[in-house]
Amino acid sequence: MKRLSLLTLFTAMLLALWLLLNDTLEPGHWLLGAALTIAITLGTAAMRPLRARPHHLLVAVRLLGVVLVDITRSNIAVAGVILGPARRRAHSGFMKIPIDLRDPYGLAALACIITATPGTVWAGLSPDGGNLTIHVLDLQDEEAWIRTIKHRYERPLMEIFE
Repeated sequence: MKRLSLLTLFTAMLLALWLLLNDTLEPGHWLLGAALTIAITLGTAAMRPLRARPHHLLVAVRLLGVVLVDITRSNIAVAGVILGPARRRAHSGFMKIPIDLRDPYGLAALACIITATPGTVWAGLSPDGGNLTIHVLDLQDEEAWIRTIKHRYERPLMEIFE
């Protein structure tokens, strides 16, 4: 029953979006939009992943605080790199980080955290899922970055999702 209500909500949201994008409330658009949204909802049902089952919500709240502080610090550091002397800009690069996180939702959250933090970008995950590639704007110490990712982000995400 809960799945049916979610599908109905998704269909209603798609229909509302259809009507907004077409800027009309004509009956023909209601019918066409309803037919399309029902077809899209049923056609994509098999592609939806399993629901996330987060544990330890207090850890998630603490992780959110850590991420917000890190984003603030990174904004200041990136401003220093951009506005500072040109010699500081020569230290950007890619690096690989071994990770143990396997949950797809945890990996997605880690990708969002890394990409949302100024000066870092998630560049890829190895096919076996054991190595993460990131680009760092101010890459001074690779070991420090590995410790940061593993201890500040990966460990709490593993507590939350695994």
